Amino acid sequence: MYVDAYGLHLGPLYFRFYGMIIMLGAVAATALAGRLLRRRGYDSSLAWDALLWALIFGILGARLWHVFTPSQSQIEAGITTMYYLTHPLDLLDTRQGGLGIPGAVIGGIVGLGIFARRRKLSLPMMLDVAAPGLALAQGIGRFGNFVNQELYGPPSDLPWAIPIRPENRLPGFGAYERFHPLFLYEALLNFANAAFLYYLDTKHSARLLPGDLFLIYLVTYPTARFFLEFIRLDISPGFGLNLNQAAMLAVALVSAATLILRHRRKPAAA
Repeated sequence: MYVDAYGLHLGPLYFRFYGMIIMLGAVAATALAGRLLRRRGYDSSLAWDALLWALIFGILGARLWHVFTPSQSQIEAGITTMYYLTHPLDLLDTRQGGLGIPGAVIGGIVGLGIFARRRKLSLPMMLDVAAPGLALAQGIGRFGNFVNQELYGPPSDLPWAIPIRPENRLPGFGAYERFHPLFLYEALLNFANAAFLYYLDTKHSARLLPGDLFLIYLVTYPTARFFLEFIRLDISPGFGLNLNQAAMLAVALVSAATLILRHRRKPAAA
């Protein structure tokens, strides 16, 4: 057995830290969702039953988002959407990362929707109990980006700047050694978001309509991500825009408008 920078070797088996961190986030999210289900009078095991559906569709959605919104560095290296479509085995290879959170959320919703329908459960309720855990999982998962030496910001000499190995530096930044830990900024914001959503669910649930908590997540996370994209070096370009940033802005605005309209039409109980 030995350990390298990216994973753990056990004989012929190789376990990448990135995958282990993603799974740790999924387990933590499910445990938190189970706690919120108990508060609603449901068996917490429902969360573990739903995990497989959310995980499979979430990973599928995350990969497809990555495939259809390649970053600038990938495009320059010839790794475009067309490349993936003509190299299907590379499309399936997630060992080097390549998972987009927006797609993971969309896929997770689809998976939970199928699960809720099969179990005759309310999808808005399931999305609400998933929301704090989803933010928690995102915070944990971002440390996988640190292991992979990706998702960093501009060069920096701040005390908390992180070193990036030469082979992981983006084109044009080879002369710089230390960079803003963008992954850490997003992780901390996700942890704060998880705590905020959990607080709302435990202290102000009487004022929330079914589905509100997830809608609030769709305002808070995209808003944070929108601003963080300003310091992201390796953006996903398209139509003259940063596609991820544009998508986050659209989701935040639509979700905020939906929250306002649904409470004007049907105010929650005091």
